[in-house]
Parts: sequence; structure tokens; C-alpha cells
Amino acid sequence: MRVITGTAKGRRLEQLEGNDVRPTTERVKEAVFSIIQFNIEGRRFLDLFAGSGQMGIEALSRGASRAVFIDAAKESVDIVKRNLKTTKLEECARVFRADSISYLRSCRETFDLAFLDPPYGTGLLQEALDNIERVMSKSGIVICESPVTEDLPENIGEFVKLREYRHGKIKITTYCHGDYAE
Repeated sequence: MRVITGTAKGRRLEQLEGNDVRPTTERVKEAVFSIIQFNIEGRRFLDLFAGSGQMGIEALSRGASRAVFIDAAKESVDIVKRNLKTTKLEECARVFRADSISYLRSCRETFDLAFLDPPYGTGLLQEALDNIERVMSKSGIVICESPVTEDLPENIGEFVKLREYRHGKIKITTYCHGDYAE
């Protein structure tokens, strides 16, 4: 796994090993950043369920002003910190070991971009969607990775489903505030 482009282009990132791990594939990562390419520069990025942190690191490499990484697993938090150090992006980042839903409920920050990719089939994506609006700027974009078989709501508060993109067995769904929907 590598950083695709930007200031950390080509740097290898560590990833977790094991059957419980499902990192975002390079193809899907490229697709996500193609979708949001004009909305990254100077923006605040939330990498919820961060895993290795590759999505937030890619956003920082492409010019996001800051990124916050949340994961409940100590091993994930340690890898995110090492990957940030490897890419020399740690000054623009904050990493928290926390339950993602509890973090959303208590967070006092706002974000312009949020990437949600929880373990599949756990109900965590719907729970995160139920709590994400309160931490998003009005012009923000929520990006979800899920299996194509999972139905996601048309609305999350005042945010509306913008588009769904299918990549094999994976679906990327984007939401934005109704005032900004195309």
C-alpha cells in the first residue's frame, strides 16, 4: 500500500495483518480521491475507523490542512502514528484511540470531509451516519465505503445522498448538505 500522489507520493504505508482486517483497496482509494479531488485543499478530514490511516494520509498528502484519525484498536493507532511519521505528516494530524461512535457524540470539532469505513455487517456504518451530521461543516462531504448489498439511507439529517459508485463488491456513497446538492 502506497500514497498515490502529493507530498508523500510513493511512500509505503504499513498495514495491519490478519483475517479481521479489510484495508481499502488501491482501486477504491483512487476512486474516492477522484470523486473529492477538488474538495481536499485546505480542508479538515476525519478518518473514522482509520485502520492504517491510509485515507487520511492520502488527504494530507494532497493538501488537506489537517486530519483526525479515530480507531478503537491499539494496533491500528500505533500503525497510523508510524505511517504519519514515515510520510512526515504528523504535524497536521491528531490520532485518537477511541470508540468511533462515542467520539462522534462528544466531538466539538467540525470537518469538511469524513471517510467512514467500519467493519462490514456490524451496524456501525448506520450508527456512524446517525451521528456524523453534528461534526460536519455545512459544505462538508461524507464518504462511505460499504458492501454493494448494504442499503444506505437517502438522507442523514440535512445531508442527502449525492451518488453511489460501484467497484466490484464495494460501494462508495457520498452525502452532502441539501443546500449543496447538485
